[in-house]
Amino acid sequence: MHTCPPPIVALKEWLDDYPSTKDRYGHLLLEQSGECGQSLMDALRVYFESAHFDAREYFHAEIGIDLHPDADGVGAHAQYPGCLPPVARRGLFGEVMAGLITESYNFIGDHKWTIPIFLFRYHADVEKYLFDLARDPARTRAVFGRFGSDFLGLSLGEDGSVVRFIAGEAKWRQKLRPAVIEELFFGEWIVNADDEKVRSGKGIWYEVNKDTPVPHGVRQLQRLLQDCDSVKFSAAILSLDKALVLRDAVTIPRTDFILIIGNDVPSRQKTHSLISWEETPPEYTAGNDLQVVEVILNEGEKLIDTIYGSLWTNEDENAPA
Repeated sequence: MHTCPPPIVALKEWLDDYPSTKDRYGHLLLEQSGECGQSLMDALRVYFESAHFDAREYFHAEIGIDLHPDADGVGAHAQYPGCLPPVARRGLFGEVMAGLITESYNFIGDHKWTIPIFLFRYHADVEKYLFDLARDPARTRAVFGRFGSDFLGLSLGEDGSVVRFIAGEAKWRQKLRPAVIEELFFGEWIVNADDEKVRSGKGIWYEVNKDTPVPHGVRQLQRLLQDCDSVKFSAAILSLDKALVLRDAVTIPRTDFILIIGNDVPSRQKTHSLISWEETPPEYTAGNDLQVVEVILNEGEKLIDTIYGSLWTNEDENAPA
């Protein structure tokens, strides 16, 4: 399970926050203001280990290597998640940051969110990649992304049942320019039947608007809760089961979440948002509460590589804090 509380003090020293709320739309701009010092790295490392621990335990068992192999042990080069290609690690970084920010800041509706476990073990291509790599160190390649929602969290009632869930997309980009944001939300350029250059329409808005009211990730999360701590989360499991039946399902309110994270560019002015915050973007048609977060970093790649290079490097650490 994911057991590490968010390092809120470290986040406050690292990121300046500029929140806004309009009707059912929340927007949060987070700008890096502090340095990525050792105290921040230590705080993030513990949180990231907690987020990845379930998948690490699962994948290492599936591919047949020790959970914490020695540096020169069999399969030590194939340890999850540090051995993954840089592009894959950047995707994972965005998903963990989605959980970290959701647990640390006030979102639209002022709900208390919890992430009992991350869904990383359901990354089938990572499992295949690790299985091959453990047996042949030369079998490196690009890794396909995980299907479904990038992120999923719960709001629990006093009895432990799920009263609301939050789901959505987390995207990392090296440089956050307006053109990059446009492509993320509206898709890449294509040439249509009239020989016109248009956006494909297969971006974030398409994915969020067409998602089912209860996404597949909810079933995956329910299964993980059953497998990992069915007693503590019995009420949550039951309430999710009632929402997942095909007939007479019980509706659980949903908050949609979009996280865009990447590096600043010289052309952007401080406190300037790249996504409209004054009102709900008209392209969003799903009709749920919507929370958008922009995270503007400096040298984000260096941060990501440092974090993922530090996970489980302490031989005395056999489990997340």
